[in-house]
Amino acid sequence: MSRYVFTSESVTEGHPDKICDQVSDSILDALLTEDPQSRVACETIVNTGLCLITGEISSSAKVDFIKIVRDVISEIGYFDAQAGGFDANSCAVLVALDQQSPDIAQGVDEAGDHKGDPLDKIGAGDQGIMFGFACNETPEYMPLPISLAHRFARKLAELRHQKKLDYLLPDGKTQVSVVYENGRPISIDTILISTQHKSSIDNLKNENEIRKKIEEDLWELLVLPATSDLEIKPDKEKTRFLVNPTGKFVVGGPQGDAGLTGRKIIVDTYGGYARHGGGAFSGKDPTKVDRSAAYAARFVSKAIVAAKLADKVEVQLSYAIGVAKPVSILVESFGTSELSNDELKEVVEKHFDLRPASIIKQFNLINLPKSRGGTFYKNTAAYGHFGRPDLDLPWENVDEKVKEISK
Repeated sequence: MSRYVFTSESVTEGHPDKICDQVSDSILDALLTEDPQSRVACETIVNTGLCLITGEISSSAKVDFIKIVRDVISEIGYFDAQAGGFDANSCAVLVALDQQSPDIAQGVDEAGDHKGDPLDKIGAGDQGIMFGFACNETPEYMPLPISLAHRFARKLAELRHQKKLDYLLPDGKTQVSVVYENGRPISIDTILISTQHKSSIDNLKNENEIRKKIEEDLWELLVLPATSDLEIKPDKEKTRFLVNPTGKFVVGGPQGDAGLTGRKIIVDTYGGYARHGGGAFSGKDPTKVDRSAAYAARFVSKAIVAAKLADKVEVQLSYAIGVAKPVSILVESFGTSELSNDELKEVVEKHFDLRPASIIKQFNLINLPKSRGGTFYKNTAAYGHFGRPDLDLPWENVDEKVKEISK
């Protein structure tokens, strides 16, 4: 009998790296809303009192970058006296953007392998490898550890925004360790929550008293409600519950640590449960296969598992810059399918068109910001890009594809 513990983490929208992801994706949303053909590779850096946006953008859209930055920071919760060295209204905002290289543009705008098919004409925006994954551990076909970590991180932010715990500040992290037996989750071993907070809570000054107060509040108002619909629940007697293990967490956000776009790629995907190709998502338009092909790989994996062709599937795709068709496709079912990996690959090749133009068209990726009122990608920039029951994500909607491959 195989028994082990697997751990995944998430972070809140106020984490410095996630501030950057949300700024980068808000800029992408604004550009695509006005000009769907925008080419965007936007990176953001934050530190105490500073936000820098840089990268390469080619677009006819006219947007107010500085206003976008300040609005995102304010919406997250960094404003007024509680901002702690990083205030939406007073931080310096620097803009250092260039245009996309014409050498890249020529391969993206017209693929080298097209033969007249319009969907062949857009080449991959870069070389690279992307992974998709799905399993039947949760209703959203995600691994349980990352699913729980995101639940807790979202609930932590919700309690702050709703002022149910008015001492909470924007920065925070969650981590969940799950016990597995014979490859299936059976219990929750450890829950760790680190949350930024005010220096004084209910007139408490002692660190131990403050930490005890936060621990009691989070168990009752966060952990229990966030797991109420699950079969596997935390047990107060058996599940280790750690809150702010250093004692306090007053200095946080960009004052505590610098942030950078694309530094939470494991949080964004499967919590380390599956492999990762290394490419980040935020700030990149859909011609960048780092993003769009990773979405497609998730779509393929989820459809296979939802169709009950396997209990667990990982799909690897690879691309060459300026070439439309994937260089390679690999399917791994970890021995959970009655079909061989080669047979599953044949299913993928028959039922899924994985050229960048086809992915963009199927998921409507360039028009989603405009059709969703100017905001789409920003909503994916915190709490994961996959298995999001709170968002309507086209790469998560596999019902029609399941019917097709089940025939």
